[in-house]
Amino acid sequence: MAKKRSGGGLTGTQQAAKFLGVSVLAGAVLAGIALPAAGALGLAAKGTVEGFDEIPSNLKTPPLSQRTKILDSEGGLIATVYSRDRTVVPIEKISPYMQKAIVAIEDGRFYEHGAIDLKGVLRAINRNAQSGGVSEGASTLTQQYVKNVFVEEAGDDPEKVAQATQQTIGRKVRELKFAIQVEEELGKKKILENYLNITFFGQQAYGIEAASQRYFSKHAADLTLGEAAMMAGLVQSPSRYDPINDVEEATKRRNVVLQRMADVKDISQAEADAAKAAPLKLKVKTPKNGCITAVDGAGFFCDYVRKTILNDPVFGKTAEERQKLWNLGGLTVKTTLSPRAQAAANEAAIAKVNKDDPVAASVVQVQPGTGKVLSMGQSRPYGLDPKKHETTLNLAVGSRMGGTTFGFQVGSTFKPITAAAALEKGLSPAQSFDTPEQINLPESDFRLCDGKPAGYGNWEVNNELKSEKGSYDMTSALGKSINTYFAKLEQMAGLCETLTMAKKVGYERELGKPMKESPSATLGSLESTPLDMASVYATFANRGLYCTPVVIESVKAANGDKLNVPQTKCTRAMSDRTADTISQMLKGVVEDGTGQKAGLSDRDNAGKTGTTNDRKDAWFVGYTPNLATAVWVGDDVGEKKSMYDIRIGGVDYDKVCGGCLPGPIWKIAMTGALDAGDTPSFTPISVPRAEAPKEKEGDEGPNKPKKPKKPRDGKPNLPGITLPPGIFD
Repeated sequence: MAKKRSGGGLTGTQQAAKFLGVSVLAGAVLAGIALPAAGALGLAAKGTVEGFDEIPSNLKTPPLSQRTKILDSEGGLIATVYSRDRTVVPIEKISPYMQKAIVAIEDGRFYEHGAIDLKGVLRAINRNAQSGGVSEGASTLTQQYVKNVFVEEAGDDPEKVAQATQQTIGRKVRELKFAIQVEEELGKKKILENYLNITFFGQQAYGIEAASQRYFSKHAADLTLGEAAMMAGLVQSPSRYDPINDVEEATKRRNVVLQRMADVKDISQAEADAAKAAPLKLKVKTPKNGCITAVDGAGFFCDYVRKTILNDPVFGKTAEERQKLWNLGGLTVKTTLSPRAQAAANEAAIAKVNKDDPVAASVVQVQPGTGKVLSMGQSRPYGLDPKKHETTLNLAVGSRMGGTTFGFQVGSTFKPITAAAALEKGLSPAQSFDTPEQINLPESDFRLCDGKPAGYGNWEVNNELKSEKGSYDMTSALGKSINTYFAKLEQMAGLCETLTMAKKVGYERELGKPMKESPSATLGSLESTPLDMASVYATFANRGLYCTPVVIESVKAANGDKLNVPQTKCTRAMSDRTADTISQMLKGVVEDGTGQKAGLSDRDNAGKTGTTNDRKDAWFVGYTPNLATAVWVGDDVGEKKSMYDIRIGGVDYDKVCGGCLPGPIWKIAMTGALDAGDTPSFTPISVPRAEAPKEKEGDEGPNKPKKPKKPRDGKPNLPGITLPPGIFD
């Protein structure tokens, strides 16, 4: 800004200089765009000192969009994502050859003029007048930098980009005004640094560091004379002089830059000639951008991290603010992903289900007590090519976070929730019911949370097998997954109480919709997601404390500032005694119940199988005290397929069950993720059991042991044993 005298006004010399600046603006506009002379004269006539002052003086230089690094919990790189592939570097880390080359070819008098090069303007006006069009521009390197700032601010919005680059007097005047301010505030060295960091060099590379890596696989500080000349030549037209697509054209342009450097005495003619004679010697590095490049199948986890930043208010109050933060990039995001757990989950997901199978598998693991999501594995790889059976649909989560719209019915994996609600109401694990294979219960016995009956008809409930009948207590009913038992248990515990417990453990958090109040909830008719089910069972492992899932541990901005991140919220969903009781009962499922194929032999573990009507979904969800894992297998596209007489992973199944496919997948994931030396135990607790029912006289079923018959003389008949005479006399 022009300095004022102590009296408050500008000196005569300053006034004249400022007015001269306005006149130069008019000439510069003519030099930059083709307009009739009358238009330029009109601008000059109106270009008073006051009019010049009306142009805004504050140039908002945006932080430059850069790469974001997504790291695992140990600091390893999961993926690099960016809207602009750029790494900002200081001038000291840019080759002196590069600095000289860009100045020589783009603005040879950069260090001699101010924001506007009057000689260049006059020369351009003369040549444009002779040609009758725009044959030469006169934009200084500073003006080009300002224009690039406008383009950077526009982002990927086509309309804003067009406004930032339109050939109008208004835009040119604004650009020139800001160029004057930039010269005053930044100085030549900083302008050159900013210019080299903001400029587009083609091949998705923004800024000199990214471009150096793209074309020569080296840092900008290490560019040779010939390499720097080629890079400087790209700026005028990155597509025309692209060395990857047209080596000959790029070489010609490089040689023009080298000769220009010799002409302005930056290098000798001999150096220029030697560099011209050398081939380009590219060492191209293919750009790797986005979650599609994630390691160990972690693309779905990576995308969940992106969705978290775009959706969680902690990263910005509005969607626009959060999108701007993500696009700006330059973030270092340390996540909760465990490299070991992710490798295990990915191995498990593809071990039993092939990517081209008619169904898919999803594996997700959560750490009890912290809510940390340790892994997300899927049988179909993350990607955009359906011909390769790739997908970006994350089967572990809901649609808001890039996953399934409706979720999946969970089958019998819901039953422990009903059991927890019953225990919280005071019912004993020894509660037994004499249940037939099929029962009918009045819907009016089930009350909604507003007190109204769930219906007025009869609810028919069937067990999986006709042989599943008799007397069961809570432990045996969980182990054998008896539907009729849990229908009666929900009847006693209360429908509202059961659904309230489901909400407390985050059953439908990912889907973000209210649960339907239906008695069939106890049999798993309501949808959920693998991530939510892993979190539900992590609550049992955590002795009744439910913790919301989180995937981000820390975020650091490009300037080093730490940003706030979402924190897990832990709330008590049930008493520790209830949770410990559930854990003890679910141990029976993996020891001698429906989940025997999934059981781990070297540590305490518990879990539950689940299948749905027509076997369209199959589950196994289980845990140790320090890890909870949910496995889902089912149809992920179109109308859901029933898993009868189906070939999956090269194996033929008459019918898929939770214990025969998801269970073994769960075992692989758990075995790979857990440390063999870290084997905590569940809190021991005595679980009451129902007394065995008294047998009717003469009832000798096939499994009933036969008592030895007494002989008529009253002495026992002991086969194979001879007793001394008189012992029973």
